[in-house]
Amino acid sequence: MNQRRRAGGPVSARLPDFPWDKLTAYAATARAHPDGLVDLSVGTPVDPTPDVARAALAAATDSPGYPVTIGLERTRRACLDWLERRHGVSGVPGLGLDAVIPSIGSKELVATLPLHLGVGTGDVVAYPELAYPTYEVGAALCGATGVATDSLTSFGPEVPALLWLNSPSNPTGRVLPPAHLRKVVDWCRERGTVLVSDECYIECSWEGERPVSVLHPDINGGSLEGILAVHSLSKRSNLAGYRCSFVAGDPALVGELLAVRKNLGLIMPGPMQHAMVAALDDDAHADEQHARYAARRTSLRAALEGAGFRVDHSESSLYLWSTRVVDGVEQDCWETVAWLAERGILAAPGAFYGRAGARHVRVAFTATDERVAAAVARLAAG
Repeated sequence: MNQRRRAGGPVSARLPDFPWDKLTAYAATARAHPDGLVDLSVGTPVDPTPDVARAALAAATDSPGYPVTIGLERTRRACLDWLERRHGVSGVPGLGLDAVIPSIGSKELVATLPLHLGVGTGDVVAYPELAYPTYEVGAALCGATGVATDSLTSFGPEVPALLWLNSPSNPTGRVLPPAHLRKVVDWCRERGTVLVSDECYIECSWEGERPVSVLHPDINGGSLEGILAVHSLSKRSNLAGYRCSFVAGDPALVGELLAVRKNLGLIMPGPMQHAMVAALDDDAHADEQHARYAARRTSLRAALEGAGFRVDHSESSLYLWSTRVVDGVEQDCWETVAWLAERGILAAPGAFYGRAGARHVRVAFTATDERVAAAVARLAAG
């Protein structure tokens, strides 16, 4: 056993470098600013967890028994009700309680889903050209080949085992139109490719066409065959610390995930499920948070554009996908990160998300009102 492990090498060697480690020096520069750091890099929620979720968690703390992997019926029902109420997902045969599993945050789900569905060596996992780095991690973890592309025709006769969509996009905030989503669903079904849609920012929409879930019957033709959607409460409900997410879709695929996850003990804790139900059932706090983010986005976008930045896409999500333009020349993302750090502002370099991001930075508007105001003032000062 030891010989085999040594021959294969450590698992970490298969994975890309953890990108955020590369920001350490820039963070130190930004932190040295006299007025302190404005961290617009990771995009972590900073506003209070809603009272309804906190109360539900407190009421459920007496939880001595083991929860089940599939989750409480009440949890799964809340997921389905939310999809119908907020996103029009109804009338799709098969989208019942056995088509949903809660997960311990969406990142572990994204990273392990290809492995749990049997994707492995010799298979291809496809994801957008500009993408959340964990799609690549998931492909590497199971030994598959990761391919970053936005073009279905680029595959030629090759058939991916699994294809990720991400709308609204992290990092660009781009929203894929319904016609494109339908095209991808049809393309994947014709080839037997599993389609997984990362929809964690679906309620973070600001302008233009509203995001639509692949679970919507207008997109999938009233069939869940071959499709899954991943959702998270981290951004919508400030529950990043609670790790509340879920996957829904094709009951056969969900059943396979369940069979694997049961053996691995990947179970959302019971008290967190009660908090998740309370958050999903309450729209008022989500609408209030949406308004907070909208105000921060407006002021930060104006400040960036006033400082010579161009903002591309960014119709949705919690980021402004920005390029600093100096004398008509687009700056390298690391030059821009350094320029911002000198002003005490930390942003994420676009290179974290793919080679196509080399001229952009991702600027989150999840900081407090006070810190966003500080960033606005610093950008205005030049």
